[in-house]
Amino acid sequence: MTSLLTRPTGPSRPRPSRGRLPLAPVAFTGGVLAAFGPLLVCLALGVVGWFLADAGSHGSPSDGMRVGATAWLVAHGSGVAVEGVRLTVVPLGLTLLAAWSTWRAGLRVGDLVSGHGPDADGIEDGERDWTVPVAVALLFAGYAVVGVVTHSLAATRASAPDAAPVLGWSLVLCAVVGGAAVATGSGRAAIWAADVPPMLLDTLRTARLVLRLWLVVSLVLLLGAFVVDLGTALNVMSQLHSGAGDAVLVLLVALVLLPNTVAFSGAYLAGPGFTVGAGTLVSPSVVVLGPLPVFPVLAALPDAGDPPGWTAALVAVPPLVAAVAVALAQRAAPTTRWDEAALRGCVGGALAAVAFTFLTALAGGAVGPGRMRDVSPLVGDVLVQSLTTFALGGLVGALAMTAWQRRRAR
Repeated sequence: MTSLLTRPTGPSRPRPSRGRLPLAPVAFTGGVLAAFGPLLVCLALGVVGWFLADAGSHGSPSDGMRVGATAWLVAHGSGVAVEGVRLTVVPLGLTLLAAWSTWRAGLRVGDLVSGHGPDADGIEDGERDWTVPVAVALLFAGYAVVGVVTHSLAATRASAPDAAPVLGWSLVLCAVVGGAAVATGSGRAAIWAADVPPMLLDTLRTARLVLRLWLVVSLVLLLGAFVVDLGTALNVMSQLHSGAGDAVLVLLVALVLLPNTVAFSGAYLAGPGFTVGAGTLVSPSVVVLGPLPVFPVLAALPDAGDPPGWTAALVAVPPLVAAVAVALAQRAAPTTRWDEAALRGCVGGALAAVAFTFLTALAGGAVGPGRMRDVSPLVGDVLVQSLTTFALGGLVGALAMTAWQRRRAR
């Protein structure tokens, strides 16, 4: 009976293995695709914007594509001249799209070139592995080629985008985002992480959670302020005498600049605030405004003059956010050691402050002529203030969670 119930098995056939693809063309093509994906999106948005502007009665579709290509360059820090005025603000929404595309391409490249170089045992034995550095260099080469070609085709004497920042931003994207993605996709990151002290990994995770929660709170403040002054925003749109197509364009611009405005909102919550023109200041303690451009998003700005009394309570938001985020991070990775918890919370909060300050430094720039050349968070003050509040809040949150975990352990 057993022989009737058991299927006879023959010799097992080996699974066909995927041939090892050459590293150079794979990584170079990955860089080209990483840059071309967001560029294609910008070109499509440029054509859509050309059609929405008076049903495409001005110019031709090629003009819309040139505008889209210029937007891609501006997202990489090139700046652009509009009627002789140099605009240097970077639309971080498009930059984040480029970073996401680079990450996805890097993961794919890492997976395809994972068979190159020594194996895991060889790497652990100290054998040199140049797979990730070479792949990242070729990834950047492909990305840079797209940037140079786009600049040569889109640049005009009137717009005059700068090619050097494009190459610099491309290098940073490929080295930081692409390098991490290639290392992750190829499995090298897991091998390297095995040698990293767990304390350092927990601190980095804590900093990431503090930064994410802070950005969420900043976004909630921004949306709340905009909803409160929604009537003002609608009045601004009516003053523009814009149709449905123009309203869609304004909405697209607002979405592209959303990460910038979130950074401004976070700078306001941190205490120092930001400027919306030379001689202006928007902070919880004082609001000094001047003439502003007609743009609906600016309706979220508080009224000029002495702020309401309740804004003084905003000083407690940064340490509270840091304390909550550190407590949540320590709940996921418990510890009953006071020194370890304190180090995690304090250093994690400080790293989050540095990362947020870097974001605020990227968010500002010149958005117009004259006084509108100074539209930026107060970066230096934001660094000092957020370092203090995030570190202290993280320390308090870590010690409070440690006390609770020690009590539960007993």
